[in-house]
Amino acid sequence: MFNETEYRPTRAIIDTEAIKHNAERVISYLPQRTKLIAVVKSDGYGHGAVRSALAALQAGAGMLAVATPDEAMTIRKQIQNVDILVLGTSPSSFVKVAAEQGIVLTVTSDAWVQQVNKQPPNVKRCRVHVKIDSGMGRIGVRTETELAKLVEYINQSNHLSIDGAFTHFSRADEKDAEPTRRQFQHFMQLVSCFPEKPRIIHASNSAGTLVFPECALDAVRYGISLYGIAPSKVVEEKLPFPLRRAMTIETELTYVKKLPAGQPLGYGGRYESTEAEWVGTLPIGYADGLKRGLTGQEVLIGGKRVPIIGTICMDQCMIKLPYEFPEGEKVVLIGKQGDEEITVEEWANRLDTIPYEIAVTFSTRIPRVYS
Repeated sequence: MFNETEYRPTRAIIDTEAIKHNAERVISYLPQRTKLIAVVKSDGYGHGAVRSALAALQAGAGMLAVATPDEAMTIRKQIQNVDILVLGTSPSSFVKVAAEQGIVLTVTSDAWVQQVNKQPPNVKRCRVHVKIDSGMGRIGVRTETELAKLVEYINQSNHLSIDGAFTHFSRADEKDAEPTRRQFQHFMQLVSCFPEKPRIIHASNSAGTLVFPECALDAVRYGISLYGIAPSKVVEEKLPFPLRRAMTIETELTYVKKLPAGQPLGYGGRYESTEAEWVGTLPIGYADGLKRGLTGQEVLIGGKRVPIIGTICMDQCMIKLPYEFPEGEKVVLIGKQGDEEITVEEWANRLDTIPYEIAVTFSTRIPRVYS
């Protein structure tokens, strides 16, 4: 019987051993007391949340983190007996479910606590991590007064108990280290205001983990680099150990033709052959995450780089071939083939964005195949 992943030649090959390796390397790099929180939000940065989480847990991760309650519940259905932290805000109505399911929530304001306290009493208290805004400007308390008020509300609640506190660095992936040092100092100043230190204090994201070891604290949140991708070029140049990339995007030629010189190609006829040339069609398009702005981006076939030509379609695109290849020939869009490699950073540079966006853009209609 066929699996649905066996029908479509366009697929994402996910190396779970690479994810496990990246987790093991960072755990060995961290202080012994520091726990690894594996961040598997946005479906594991496009790699598959559950399989990525399992690989990280096998390596020794002590906790998982996601962005939304729905992501937490998706993982909880598959993985038991591990804490899952929701990094974003959650509706007050989710508190009861979170308490029952061992899901830890982020609390950002006393107004949210008051909403929670209006809910019917729970059998179990929901553990929360207090979010401190040390300079990101997104969510969380910013001053000692705000923090004191929030802690007081939580301590008076029959629904909640403080388990941790955290912040998020906004510029840890940049060359200038001072903004991160200032954020850390501000964060630790507010942490010292807790009447009783929470069990887990964490500040570092992937960039902070790799560049600022002094900020390790009780735990670090390891996201993009769990999948073998450096947060930025600055961080890549400072890596304390190599990362192993976990994702390959591949497809195959579905049609090959020879165009005469002067032949327009694709929507709008924006490409025109200058001489007789071989053209191949690939079953991948912008609905899969191959953005239209990637026209001109190279792919790998026969171990060689060839360009995408013409306007990228919703489901297909065309590439210029150096000579005739047979239909069914494997093509790599992200990953290695022979001595060549195309990375998510290369795509990001072409689209003037960051590797994070590339990784999470690949559509769920591209099957994830695990190796």
